[in-house]
Amino acid sequence: QVQLVESGGGLVQAGGSLRLSCAASGRAFSTSALGWFRQAPGKEREFVGAITWNGGSTYYADAVKGRFTISRDNAKNTVYLQMNSLKPEDTAVYYCAAGAWRTIVAAPSDIAYWGQGTQVTVSS
Repeated sequence: QVQLVESGGGLVQAGGSLRLSCAASGRAFSTSALGWFRQAPGKEREFVGAITWNGGSTYYADAVKGRFTISRDNAKNTVYLQMNSLKPEDTAVYYCAAGAWRTIVAAPSDIAYWGQGTQVTVSS
């Protein structure tokens, strides 16, 4: 099993940056793909990006490509989401999730491990 705890959210002005962290516990972390998702008020949860178990590959939603970067440090059991050039439409609760790559990218409803989320608010 994997337990996930996000941190680093907050209030930032448009154009600013934030770095979210997702600290994990559990032996399966180092062999799991990790994903970031977000949910804005009144909207469905949406995929933001994902990283493979060894950090060798990443994949991003078009809405964040070129602005957000996912990385991971398996020695620290932590995955990061660096968010630059933030826009008001990036305002949401951000969640990290762990599982198989295919599940995270193509079948998120089947993801078993989720964090509790961290709020990101971007003011205009």
